[in-house]
Amino acid sequence: MLRNILFVMLALGVSAPAVAEWAGLGELGVVAARGNTETDTVNGRIQLEYTRERWTNESVVTGVYSRDADEIRASRLVLGNKTDYSLSERSYLVGALRYDRDRFTDYRYQTTASLGYGHRFLDTERHRLRGEIGPGVRYAEFRESEETDTDFIVRGFLNYAWQISETAELKNRLLVESSTDNTFTENELSLQVAINDRLALKAGLAVRHNSDVEPGTKNTDTLTTANLVYNFRRD
Repeated sequence: MLRNILFVMLALGVSAPAVAEWAGLGELGVVAARGNTETDTVNGRIQLEYTRERWTNESVVTGVYSRDADEIRASRLVLGNKTDYSLSERSYLVGALRYDRDRFTDYRYQTTASLGYGHRFLDTERHRLRGEIGPGVRYAEFRESEETDTDFIVRGFLNYAWQISETAELKNRLLVESSTDNTFTENELSLQVAINDRLALKAGLAVRHNSDVEPGTKNTDTLTTANLVYNFRRD
């Protein structure tokens, strides 16, 4: 499954510049402490989006890594790909793939694939709001037992953006993947302030929650970030 996801993302990413209008964002945040403590923390994100006629594709790679002396404190990699097909100015069909590997959860990895319907509730210069819902399937492997589990899910997604001013934008993305065994919820809130046409500063708060975890494992993880954002696009 992971191999298929990587192949699709690579194929779409390579072909995008030749056949479509495309844009992308790259984010990086680094913290290094030396002296009484030795801590290194890195988080990054690459997002590539392209549009061709009624088709829009978004590929995203995010990662978090933190080490305190010789001990790893955080290690997470998330790959996602989403394709939209517009039915009208407001409605569209959507297909989504997501691979989530987090060293400090009960799951060694979770992979989901879903289809659904999307609607643009708001689409103005200052406010944009869209929502998606549809069925899917999730394949997961448990860390301790190495057992695997496949179950059907309902995927819900809300994406809101508020252009506060010419240089400041507030965004909130809510993802829910629910099944009878486990409901995964992730909310990402961010404020981005542009420095110029290419560079921006971004502060973010991400909250991830699994409803079903083993005893001794917390249901909720949070991540607070401050990143430098680079906007690369085809002019």
